[in-house]
Amino acid sequence: MHLFYTPDIKGSDYELNEEESRHCVKVLRLQANDLVFLIDGRGGFYRARIVHSNPKKTVLSVEEHSTEYGKRNHFLHIAMAPTKNIERFEWFLEKATEIGIDEITPLICERSERREAKTARLNKIITSAVKQSLKAYHPVLNEPVKYKQFINKVEEQKFIAHCMEGDKFSLKQCMIPGGRYTILIGPEGDFTPGELQEAVDCGFRPISLGNSRLRTETAGLEACFEVNFLNR
Repeated sequence: MHLFYTPDIKGSDYELNEEESRHCVKVLRLQANDLVFLIDGRGGFYRARIVHSNPKKTVLSVEEHSTEYGKRNHFLHIAMAPTKNIERFEWFLEKATEIGIDEITPLICERSERREAKTARLNKIITSAVKQSLKAYHPVLNEPVKYKQFINKVEEQKFIAHCMEGDKFSLKQCMIPGGRYTILIGPEGDFTPGELQEAVDCGFRPISLGNSRLRTETAGLEACFEVNFLNR
């Protein structure tokens, strides 16, 4: 199945941009009358046929369109501190997209060793994972935001995963299925005690992701897996 990400698609005709056209013609060697599939990132899944094959502007004709393709029964937002080694954060974005995630916010914490993230590059990694895993929904990647600014705006079911001592719950114990969730994942040095208390004061429930001490990106992926598994 040849899949293309076409967020601006409208109507029954569509022109691939130059990058996608080049990939279609030069890499995949597709020609006129070949069948392709399109996703708009908002649940739209399209079956289309190539009308004009050109490496700069390939023209498609949409034959069939379905909405809410592969829609899940919940919404997951993970706010995670970008790792010092950005490749680890990129790995998280790729794998979380494949498993199922709706929104990601790079979180700038007191102990963050990385305080910026180039979202244009990161979005390309997400798009590639969307196409790889045949998903019609494209996760939203927000610009990095400071911790205190973020936690005051969250309204849905909200949790904070941390490694400090104290009462913690598992997601299975406190998560209501079929809902909207926000989970905070801290930097390599974990959240500070002050940050933890601020989150609790804002209504976040402390959670444990198991007995192992996990890397930041592994903790984010574990949270993603658990939420999806518990919503099956």
